[in-house]
Amino acid sequence: MESVYTTKVRAGKRRTYFFDVRKTKGEDFYITLTESTKRFNGQGYDRHKIFLYKEDFNRFHNGLTEVINHVKTELMPDFDYEQYERRQAEWEKENAANAAAAKIEESNDKTETSSSDETDVSEEDVSW
Repeated sequence: MESVYTTKVRAGKRRTYFFDVRKTKGEDFYITLTESTKRFNGQGYDRHKIFLYKEDFNRFHNGLTEVINHVKTELMPDFDYEQYERRQAEWEKENAANAAAAKIEESNDKTETSSSDETDVSEEDVSW
């Protein structure tokens, strides 16, 4: 089935959620929700999928909103839910900085290599 729209939500270092809108052969649409978790041994990912069809969109949305609001307001009203957003933003900023530093280092390595490959040639070394 053809994917027509995708968004992802990173949830820490090991888990990512994907929300995909897919199109059927009959020109209909449905959503797949995929949880992808990096395995502890580093050998690939575990994936779990939920298929959500248009006739269930409203009930699913209402149920999810209800249960999230219940936890936030009734069970854990004093919890700082924004801490995860801040932590994720810091992690992404750190990863971007590390990637930029690695690119600069790689660029410097290439420059040093090409500079060391150049040889100084004086007029005395060249026979005309």
